[in-house]
This record gives sequence, C-alpha cells and structure tokens, in this order.
Amino acid sequence: MRDLAAHGSARAVVTEHDTLTYAELARRVDAVAESLGTTRRLVLVEGANHLESLIGYLGALAGGHVVLLVPSDSEPARETLRAAYDPDVVIGASGALDVVREGSAHELHPDLALLLSTSGSTGSPKLVRLSWDNLAANADQIATYLNIRETDCAATTLPLHYCYGLSVVHSHLSRGASIALTDLSVVDECFWNLFRAARATTLAGVPYTFELLERVRFGSMDLPSLRYVTQAGGRLDPEQVRHWAEVGQARGWDLFVMYGQTEATARMAYLPPRLALEQPASIGVPVPGGSLEVVDGELVYSGPNVMLGYADSPADLALPRTVERLRTGDLGRRTEAGVYEVTGRSSRFTKVLGHRIDLDQVERGLRLGGHDVRCAGREGLLAVTVAAGEVGPGLVDHGALRRSAARLSGAPPSAIAVVAVPEQPVRANGKTDYAAVLSLVEQLRDRTDGSATARTDTVAALYAAALGRSQVAPSSTFVTLGGDSLSYVEVSIRLEQLLGTLPPSWHVTPVAELEEAAARRPAATHRTVETNVWLRALAIVLIVGTHADVFVLQGTAHALLVLVGYNVVRFALASERARDRLRSLARGATRVVLPTLAVVVPAHLFGGYYETRNLFLANWLLGEERLGPPWRFWFIEALVVALVVAMGLVAVPAVARAERRWPLGLPLALTALAFTLRLPLFPLPGPRMQGSALVVLFLFFLGWSIARASTRRQQWIVTAVAVVSVGTFSGNPARDLLSLAFVLLLIWKPLSRIPVALVPVVQVLAASSLYVYVIHWQVLEHLWGAPVPAFVASLAVGVGYWWVWTNGVDAVRRGVSGLSAGRSAAGREPTIGLSADLLRSY
Repeated sequence: MRDLAAHGSARAVVTEHDTLTYAELARRVDAVAESLGTTRRLVLVEGANHLESLIGYLGALAGGHVVLLVPSDSEPARETLRAAYDPDVVIGASGALDVVREGSAHELHPDLALLLSTSGSTGSPKLVRLSWDNLAANADQIATYLNIRETDCAATTLPLHYCYGLSVVHSHLSRGASIALTDLSVVDECFWNLFRAARATTLAGVPYTFELLERVRFGSMDLPSLRYVTQAGGRLDPEQVRHWAEVGQARGWDLFVMYGQTEATARMAYLPPRLALEQPASIGVPVPGGSLEVVDGELVYSGPNVMLGYADSPADLALPRTVERLRTGDLGRRTEAGVYEVTGRSSRFTKVLGHRIDLDQVERGLRLGGHDVRCAGREGLLAVTVAAGEVGPGLVDHGALRRSAARLSGAPPSAIAVVAVPEQPVRANGKTDYAAVLSLVEQLRDRTDGSATARTDTVAALYAAALGRSQVAPSSTFVTLGGDSLSYVEVSIRLEQLLGTLPPSWHVTPVAELEEAAARRPAATHRTVETNVWLRALAIVLIVGTHADVFVLQGTAHALLVLVGYNVVRFALASERARDRLRSLARGATRVVLPTLAVVVPAHLFGGYYETRNLFLANWLLGEERLGPPWRFWFIEALVVALVVAMGLVAVPAVARAERRWPLGLPLALTALAFTLRLPLFPLPGPRMQGSALVVLFLFFLGWSIARASTRRQQWIVTAVAVVSVGTFSGNPARDLLSLAFVLLLIWKPLSRIPVALVPVVQVLAASSLYVYVIHWQVLEHLWGAPVPAFVASLAVGVGYWWVWTNGVDAVRRGVSGLSAGRSAAGREPTIGLSADLLRSY
C-alpha cells in the first residue's frame, strides 16, 4: 500500500460516479500526506465508504502519522473518542481537514500506525494499537490464502472503520487489485448494478449479510465475475456454511469462512473452501505465517499481525509492544482432521449483527445511569435485565434503557431487548448467572415493553422502533433520525415490505411522503405462505372428509408424517447443542401426547371406547392386526415414536457427529433403513399394519431429508427416494400418488402464493390440525350417517378444542414464566416455558 503509484494505470477504485487508477489515487493520497506536514501527529479519520474518506485515511498513513479510525455514522462514538484522545487533526467523511494544532500534543511510539476500537461503533476508549508491520503482514497473509490477483475487485459491503471491512481494502490494494467503493446495502439493487459494472470478483459478509443475501436470492443471481465470497464477523451456522458452499459450487465461486479479531489486525484463521462441506463448524487453519494453539482450553494465536497492545488513554500511545501472543478469549480445540473449532467464549464479548460488543462495558455504562442491570447476548440479540425492586416492573422505562444500551453498544435498538425482573439471577456462588439472564429475556421479552417485535405497521412506527426514537416527525428522514449502516439494512427490508417497492432515495425521503406511498399501495390479492402450512390445512380437511364419508381421498395422513419430519428438523433440531435438541423434541412429544390423552382417557373411562393399550398410545405395539377403533390414533402413536427415536439418535455423540458431516446422507440412510424394516425378513414388534409406528417411521426420516436438501442435485436425490418409497408404500396407486403429490410439492415448491381471503382459514386449520385429528373421531361417533354435518362439526369442534387448549396452556405458561423469574432470582435454574415452536414442529 505504500507504493500505490507502482501499479500505474491499473484500476484502483470504482465508485458509482468515478474510476481512479493507481496513479491517480497515489497523486491524491500524496496530496493529503503533504497537507498534513512532516511532523508526526495523531489524525482522527471518519471511516466512511466514500472516496474522500479512503483517500484521507491512506494519506494519513502515507505521511507516517498515527490514524485513529472512527465510525462516520455514529456521532456519539466519534465524539467520545475525540474527547478521550484529543487528536491533532480530524479528517471528516468528506475529506475536509480540521487542524486542531500544528504540532502534536502526544508522544507517539515509532511503530504505532493505526488505532481501532475493540468493540466496533461503541466509542469505547479502549483501543487496539496496530503497527505498520501488523497491517502489511495481515494484508499479505489474507492476499496469499485468497490468492488475490491484480484482476480482482472487491465490493465494500462492510464499513471502512470495521477491521473486517478495512482488511478487504488493505489486502486488495497490497496486490494491485481494485475496490468497488460503496456504502449501499446488498438489498439495494443499485449495489448489484455497481457490482456488475465494476466486474467485482469478491464479496465479504458477516452472518447478518447472508440473511440479506438469502432474501435477495443471491444464489440465483447472474454474477459471472464473482470468484469467491468471504465470511467473518461472527459464527455462521454450520448448516448455512454448507448451504452457501454448495451454492458456490453450483454457481462457480468459492466460500472462505474466516476467523479473526481486531487484536490480530483482522484475520487469524480461514477454512479452505474444499473443507466447507466436511468441516462447516470449523474456523479452519491458521493464516500463513501464523499459528494457533490451545492453552488451558483457550485458543492462543501467534503471528506478525498480533497487535502491539491496548490503549486506554493518550498516554498509552507511547508504549512499545506489550503483547506477544494473543489470548483470544475463545474456547476451542484442534480436531482429528487438523482444523480448529471454537467451542465457546471465556470472556464477556458477543457479536450482534456482526458487531462485536463488550458486555461488561455496556453493563457499566447503564449502571452509571442508576440502573441495576445485567447484560448478556448472542448473535442477533443484546439482552438486558433490570432489577425493578420495589418500584415494580411497570415503572421501568424500557425505551430509555434500550436507547442507552444502543448508544453504548453500537447495536440497533431493534436488536436490544430489556426485561424487568424482581431480582437479578445469581448462581449458588453468588455470581451473576448470565445464562439465566439471556434465557429470561428470551422468554419474557414478547410480553414487555422491551419487546424486540415492536409495532411497525406505519413508516413512523417502523423508524421509531428500529432507531429507538420516541417521536418521529412527518418531515423526518432516515438520515436525520440518525440511521446508520446497521439499521439501514433492517429498515430497508421492513420498509420494502410496507411499501411493496423500495424507492431509490428512501433514506432521504420524508416520512410523510413514504406514508403517502404506503397508502397508495394497492391491496394485495395474494400472500406468500410456506407450502407446508397449506398442505397441513388441506391434509386435515381431506382426512376428516374421508372419515366422515363425504369423499374418499386417502393418503394424506402419511404425507403429514413427512411434514412433521420436515418441521422437526427446522425447529427442534435447529440448535447445535444436544441438550437443546433433546429438550425441544421432548417438549414436542409432550405437546402431542397431552391433548391426545385428554380426549382418549375420558372416552375410554366414561364412554367405553378404545382399549387400555390406547391409554398408553401403545396400540402399535400391543394391538391386533385388524382394523378397528383402537387404530384410530395410529398417526399420533407414529408421531410420538418418531420423536422418541429422534431423541435417541441425537443423544448419541457419534450420530450427532455423523449428521454434522453428512447432513443429508444420514437422514437418507435412516430413510432407507426404516423403509426396509417393512420387509418380512425383519421381525418387528407388534402388528405390521400400514399405520404401525415402525412401519411408517421412514416417512418421518424422509421429511428430515427434505429439510436438509439445499441444492438442486440434492432435491432430485430426495425426489427419487420419495418416488421409490412413498410412491409404492401401500400398493394402492391412488392413495400413494396423493401422498407423493404432497411430498413433491414440499420438495420443489417450498413457498406458495394463495388468495388473501384464504390465509386466515389456512392458518387456523394448519395450527389446529393436531387437535382436529384427535377429537374428530368422538364427534363422528355422534353423527354417523350424516356425512356433511359430521364433516363440518368435526372441523368446528377441533378448532374450538385447539383454541381452548392453547389459550389454557398460554395462561399456564405465563404463570410458570413468572414463577421461573422469581426462582431464578433466588439462584435456581430458570424454568423453560412452553414454546410456540412446538406447534410449528407438528
């Protein structure tokens, strides 16, 4: 980067309006360096993704000055750092120089080149001291393992003041490659227009970026110049790593998962693309010239990119190197395959929307405001509990606390949830139970004013919720309300949902004009819903209609088992932790068993229906091989057995490892194994009826496989398995074809457009399908011979049963959660409330 002119006429920077060669960039950088003079000074630079800001930053470095790089989109953070470090010169986002003094008020160590905040946009006075050797070494390390070429061009999807975004600039300029410089979001079509015009080859993202890419259907975009995609800034779910690696394989680009910290200039490890499918939970191998080791369970990094040390005040800018090896604060291990994995955190840092947050700093800042608070976090959520004490939870100003937490952390207010508790949860040793803090907030936030799901049905309400504003005037714009690069992406998505289309200059358009545009939006005639939702609704209608003799369309109950397997994987098995998976599966089984027994037990004891074995849902094991009333609940029995089998599988570490390595291969193998159990050579316990739990178990595993099929090739494989298994299961072509039709729709059309008028009906029938199935037999007992009345009454009573049951459970859940909060405050493990995800799992 020091000899930019050496690359001559090669393209250096591309913007929406300009293209600069390296020679032109070098001249402008040298001009800034000359204007700063030869006296070495502390130069504060506002790190915006603008050409003038980039030139100011490079010019300050080229002149040998020490750069304090601060966010341009956070005035509080900027002013806090300016007050703490008293820079000699300030270079604004527009490139304007504000010379505070001609000389320098600071003693600056000769090796010191750059100061970056340890926690993003918070304005924390704790800074990382980086040398020019650190910058050069890490730029070369990154350029080496990414094989950056002069023909490459990186689009700036991340802020310049963020070490990840800055490393993209450093590594490309060090190899004579170019930068497509923009502050546009990936959800903005203008971003992709620039990407194509610049023939960009590189895209970088934090986990939240990949959520946005999914939304804009990045996987199907025509981007012929794209060569590779990089990911860092927080852990990307292993399933997402696999998904994007497979998308890359199909589209001709590589995925590099990377691991780093500001303290290591940027990167410490990377996962070679060839390992992304095999080791998706791994951070990979050390960068060239660096090394990782595990010391007392903690990852420790060594290399030429390790910082000089920290600075807490201007006096520290004169310090020499104080750090030789970097203790990352991450717990980890080296696997048998020779790659490293992060297994947890030993320190109080977290990532929210890719933004590193010092939880202790936020907690201390909130306490200075007179609040007894505790802070915890995970990806996407900063959780705050405040002890209400004698004032009561209703007198806690959640909005004010949320705004203060946003200011201290740099996270958008919409990612922050505040919950009032009687007392803070503590462990037996008297220390704060931060796991309980996070659990309490996740349980209670939707019933408090600190909810992260605030009203956003108007533009003003949307801005108020996302930007933490109590009032939004009609003349306000996103920019005047203090919107920044993090809130930009979230607000743009929600605004598009509200308006239908996103105006190109929405961020500077007054709220009143946007409200008028929303009012002019024509009423939607169709809505997008998940296909599995309306299939559930249709299935229960066909099941009840067939049993009531309105028509004969058999096979949808078997399709429902496939839907169950599909949803269980998406919800109950979403976590990587075995404990969470087991808990979710157990709760799911409970949500099925309890409403079933509430019908079966009274029907047997007081009405003489069914057999004793039905009280234990064991007809599949102890029943007779002939049709009759005891078989009416075969679907429930099969569902419970499937959930219990799934619990047994995920509890086995070897199976869990196999699933991580072969996410599709394992459920396909289980499908094949379970399907062969139907053959006579396998002695199954119980009768071999078509509704016997073990006979139909393969349908559950087939649904699991469908949920894991993320590429077109995998969809075809699962389709073939479905045709062979579901298409031949009963030997009745009409029945098997109907089941297969449901399954194929689930595989190939996961989303559907249905008329708006049908949406409420579909939602109610899908949500109540379990309850309709359970109780419709008792309704039919009283209405045999009257098909249509029996059909209508069965659906109506089932929906009513669902409404009564779920409202009763919610009331109990509220009481349990309240009791849980009290017990947690006394140092006990918080009770986990019943989850709405369980209903979705069915």
